[in-house]
Amino acid sequence: MSELPPRQNRVDPWGELHSVAARGSLMGNRGILHEGQRIVRRWANKAWVSCVLEETFQKRTPFSPNTYSELFFLDEATAFAAGHRPCRTCQRARHEAFNTAWSAANAAGGSATRLPIASIDQALHAERAKPDRTKRNYVATLADLPPGTFFEHEGQARLVSGIVPPVWSFNGYTAGGPVALESMVLVLTPASIVRLFRSGFRPSVHPSALAPLSH
Repeated sequence: MSELPPRQNRVDPWGELHSVAARGSLMGNRGILHEGQRIVRRWANKAWVSCVLEETFQKRTPFSPNTYSELFFLDEATAFAAGHRPCRTCQRARHEAFNTAWSAANAAGGSATRLPIASIDQALHAERAKPDRTKRNYVATLADLPPGTFFEHEGQARLVSGIVPPVWSFNGYTAGGPVALESMVLVLTPASIVRLFRSGFRPSVHPSALAPLSH
């Protein structure tokens, strides 16, 4: 019997879903996106989360009826670029750190008030999705982007990491050509997450990243 093809649930930094064999290091969801074994919508709610993979996934049958659609990410930096944030259930400590740091980095007037996660999800959704349900991006100077941010260059997703940003793929990062720091680039990571990274919060990255997350 031939092996079934991979489900359309591998997420790239643009937030799009693909059918590839590579599973990555994190799981997550956006609600119930599937009917049978087919993806029929890009999201079903505004709480887009990333989850611990092994402990959660091994207890589930993917694309089961009436439960969320399992999505997979190369690493946390990819999940953040796609618009996901740490799950409160399976990543409680990471979720708490994210909530506190995001609130501080994005507070009006420098307020240290910790925001409800529903408010953060609302803000992230406005940043990641246009009315036509495609991804919302923006343009910035590469030199202004903090480590962990994804940007698009010549059709490729590149990670701000070290002197030469590595090229993303479902299997890991590979070497890419240099990109001038003064270049204007299309930023894939939501603006509030970029501000979070600028404040010092760092996403985890796949071991194949070519350099430590530092400028």
